[in-house]
Amino acid sequence: MKDILQRFLFENAPIRGELVHLDETWKAVLARHEYPAPVRSLLGEMMAASALLSATLKYDGSITLQVQGDGPISLIVVEATSDKTLRGMAQWQGEVAEGDLQGRVGSGRLIITIDPGAGSERYQGVVELQGASLADALDDYLERSEQLPTRMWLAADGEQAAGMLLQRLPERESEDKDAWDRVCHLGATLSSEELLTLPAEQIIHRLFHEEDLRLFDKEGVSFSCACSRDRVAKMLRTLGSEEVHSILEEEPGITVDCEFCRQRYSFDSVDVEQIFAASEASPEVSTTRH
Repeated sequence: MKDILQRFLFENAPIRGELVHLDETWKAVLARHEYPAPVRSLLGEMMAASALLSATLKYDGSITLQVQGDGPISLIVVEATSDKTLRGMAQWQGEVAEGDLQGRVGSGRLIITIDPGAGSERYQGVVELQGASLADALDDYLERSEQLPTRMWLAADGEQAAGMLLQRLPERESEDKDAWDRVCHLGATLSSEELLTLPAEQIIHRLFHEEDLRLFDKEGVSFSCACSRDRVAKMLRTLGSEEVHSILEEEPGITVDCEFCRQRYSFDSVDVEQIFAASEASPEVSTTRH
């Protein structure tokens, strides 16, 4: 199967759905990191969830999901963009045992950040982790923070990650008052194995063949990292000339590795001088223009 997002809409009920399957995108993340299986499965579920949530938004930017905890898994971050690209990483310590969400993450927080892009205000929601699974935690967040009844089913292994989302739309009314409960009951019969191995059309047909559905064109998903040498240079500028030069007094150069894609960026003393020379020149250019 290919990396795809499949959107569908229930014609006679205020409900929308999304299915995502990640193959090469997920493998691209795993190729850059070696994760224990319990870490890998949670990161894969977050990759699928980020793609699903991104598909429900009308924006030109990015959505970032973070799980922070005091357990063996201390941090997982996944970013999805409106261009249908994904990247993700995880941090952990010691042995991570299989178990529910709290067993792997401990007491923690779920943070969702939506950055609509230039000229728009960034939104961030923070809640305590609730539920035995990531899907439970996200359902709880969307119910409480966004007032959008949502159900998610997520799965991941060492080869692929996948997910399905159902969401009740607030702007539409329906005479079918039982539709939401019925559709969620049908969705709950989907197994993790089916989610990972069956094509989207087959899943939709098996679950909802008695419903009147509209299927939209599939959209491709891919791995991409937004890191760049220029962004790292800007990060060094924020540290300040004094601190950066103090590092150079002890080291022959500064090396920064991207935690998402493992790309390495190296800066020697000449590079650093150029970075701060450019920074000092910027105000003069701004003054001349104004």
